[in-house]
Amino acid sequence: MAFFIGRDRESRRAYGFNEVALVPGDVTMNPDEVDISWKLGKLKFEIPFLAAAMDGVVDTKFAVKMGRLGGLAVLNLDGIQARYDNPKEVLLKVASAPKGKATQMVQEFYKKPIKMKLIAKRIREMKKHNIRTAVSTIPQNALKYGKIAQDAGCDIFVIQSTVTTVKHISTKYDALDFRKFCSSMKIPVIIGNCVTYKAALDLMEAGAAGLLVGVGPGAACTTRGVLGIGVPQVTATVDCAAARDYYYKKSKKYVSIITDGGMDTGGDICKAFASGADAVMIGSAFAKSKEAPGKGYHWGMATPHWNLPRGTRIYVGTSGTLEELLYGPATTDDGTQNLVGALRTSMGSVGARDIKQMQLTELIIAPAIKSEGKIFQKAQRIGMGK
Repeated sequence: MAFFIGRDRESRRAYGFNEVALVPGDVTMNPDEVDISWKLGKLKFEIPFLAAAMDGVVDTKFAVKMGRLGGLAVLNLDGIQARYDNPKEVLLKVASAPKGKATQMVQEFYKKPIKMKLIAKRIREMKKHNIRTAVSTIPQNALKYGKIAQDAGCDIFVIQSTVTTVKHISTKYDALDFRKFCSSMKIPVIIGNCVTYKAALDLMEAGAAGLLVGVGPGAACTTRGVLGIGVPQVTATVDCAAARDYYYKKSKKYVSIITDGGMDTGGDICKAFASGADAVMIGSAFAKSKEAPGKGYHWGMATPHWNLPRGTRIYVGTSGTLEELLYGPATTDDGTQNLVGALRTSMGSVGARDIKQMQLTELIIAPAIKSEGKIFQKAQRIGMGK
């Protein structure tokens, strides 16, 4: 349904996590008996959580821990891990940089060229621990890094940029042929980011095994402020999931939808799945873990852009181990810990046996969902009133 925003100009309403709520089911389930596993092609994972390819969130040690806990961490090949032999030193310098100079310092550190030998080295560092590995790069570098990553034993290759489309027009350089690239790779390729039905459908037809959904919702991302573009995550996920369902009916190939960014709490994550997601990619929530290399800081992938940075270094602090953030026990009351437990409990409350049933949960427009009856929490700045 469209609304007039001015003379002869219509716009449709889009919704974010704070504007909707899940309706409890007529039948409920034991949370311990719901199935939260998900698949990417033939690969199966115990939990539908991916750690974002951000240098302050994922290094090789974090990836190993995430893999052992049943999830998947994505290593950024365009970042510090593939530029420096000892990335830990650089990460500590970024974390200790003065607030006003953080972006400038990040830009400076990312000027050092990528060392191709480090790509294979980092993948081998993860693979020797017998976990599933994933790496990410921008479309311009996919051809250079794809074969190296695959030959090193990588399980999943991610191509990611602010806005990714199959059709890209440029007279200055050759655009990546996604169809040709995906068909040449022997491992699944996840492509992102997109937020529209048509762009999602095009990427599926080009051979993507999974899609990252989200433009600008991340805590460290400033794209929506710098460029003014983006679609709130509930609407973006619903639209891209609709493309997935249409494509599956047409081709019998299932392409996983991964909602990427904008989820601060377990409640947001549950709403992403009810909107149609098969998995979620998270940055800031995992940046709070003791295992995160950023020591409580993280920054967006577009932060180091030399001419127009679209991210900033933010401080989220350290609130617990990765295992505590995923599985609990939670020591906070704000929904930022025991994310797996939150998903299981929500699925049990709506009567969803698995993720596919969770995607059918009734969503209602409910802008008062976080404020109704919470006057004391707001006044005392506790719980949902923080």
